[in-house]
Amino acid sequence: MPLSPGDLAGCLLDVGAVRLQPLDPFTWASGLKSPIYCDNRQLMGFPQVRDQIVEALVAQSSALAPSLVAGAATAGVPWAAMVADRMKLPLAYVRPTPKNHGMGRQVEGPLAKGHRVVLIEDLISTGMSSLKCAEALRAEGAEVPAVLALFSYGLPQAQAAFTAAGIDIAVLSSFEVLSREAEARGIMDTAGSAALKAWRADTVAWSRAHGGA
Repeated sequence: MPLSPGDLAGCLLDVGAVRLQPLDPFTWASGLKSPIYCDNRQLMGFPQVRDQIVEALVAQSSALAPSLVAGAATAGVPWAAMVADRMKLPLAYVRPTPKNHGMGRQVEGPLAKGHRVVLIEDLISTGMSSLKCAEALRAEGAEVPAVLALFSYGLPQAQAAFTAAGIDIAVLSSFEVLSREAEARGIMDTAGSAALKAWRADTVAWSRAHGGA
C-alpha cells in the first residue's frame, strides 16, 4: 500500500525520530528555538519504511518529469541517491553554500544546465537552506519546479519564501499530521501540547521568548 502522511508520522514516532523538549528547546540552524525536533535520519535504519518512502518520493518525482535528481546536503542526499537509482536518472547534490576549498563548487555531480531538476530534502523548517540549494541549481541554468521533502513543519515563513521564489513544496508528512498522531497515542501531555500550539502560532515570538533568534 502507498505510504500515507499518517503512516510516516507514525513511523517517526515509532523510531523515536521526533523529540519534544518545551523546557529545554532545540536550536535550529537558523538560530530559532523550537520545542520539537524531527530527525528523519533515523528512518534510514529501517529498510521496509525506507523502501516505502523511496517509492513515495519516486511517485512524486515522476509527476514532475525531471531529467536530474538532486539531493540537498547532507540529509537529503541518500534519499535523492535512492530515488535517482530507481528512476535511472543522473544524480547531483547541492550544498547551501559553495565549498571553501578545491574547485569551490556548490553543486556536485553533472552540470545542471538545461536539466529539469527535482530537489529532495529530508525536512523543511524555515526553508532557507532548501532555497539556497535551489538557487544554486538555477544559477547553473537548471529549472527547479519543486522541492520534495519527507517532512515539513509547515511554517508560514517557509511557504511565503517558496512562493516568492516560484518553487512548489511537496511533502510526505507534516507537523499537523504528526501532532494529531501524537495526541491520538497519548504521547504529548498537556504542557507539551500547549507548547507546540504556542510555538506553531508564532515561531519567532516563541523563539525569542526562549532565548533564540
